[in-house]
Amino acid sequence: MDEQSAVSLSKQTARGNAMRYAIVIEQAGANFSAYVPDLPGCVATGSTMEEVEAQIREAIVFHLEGLREDGTPAPPPSSRVDYVDIAA
Repeated sequence: MDEQSAVSLSKQTARGNAMRYAIVIEQAGANFSAYVPDLPGCVATGSTMEEVEAQIREAIVFHLEGLREDGTPAPPPSSRVDYVDIAA
């Protein structure tokens, strides 16, 4: 994330405008991939969980900035994440 994006995100958070998007992280062979269900096309990869989490954060900021530049409103977070236990 570049410094300007980080400052912009910090300002939004300080104003109470932070949005919380669900992410999905999957093991993809020797690396990890992540995507944001509420932001189609927003994806990232990394060689570790920590790296892919950092990359998807940057990807979300970049994606939202692109939507703003295009005059498109950011879709509100609407996905819900939960787990289901299944007896083996």
